Amino acid sequence: MAQEPAPNDRAILVVLGSDRPGIVAGVTAELANHGVNILDISQTILQGIFTMTMLVDLRSMDVDFEELHAALQKLAREVGVQVTLQREDLFKLMYRL
Repeated sequence: MAQEPAPNDRAILVVLGSDRPGIVAGVTAELANHGVNILDISQTILQGIFTMTMLVDLRSMDVDFEELHAALQKLAREVGVQVTLQREDLFKLMYRL
């Protein structure tokens, strides 16, 4: 049985923007290209606004956190969405979940 990642080994990824084809494919491909595993995912489209939230496991990624963040920001500009990536432990401190 695989060991559960620690909160500092996980991150919250949020994607927000106008709905269009390719958003999910682009984000998930970028994560997979860097060895990031999706632990949980939720998405919805509300009156044309696309939102997706993921909990991701960073333990096997092949870049550092800042490089992953930069790659996701580049993708966000190309696809026309906003992408926020935040370590889970910091996210929990900020929002007191």
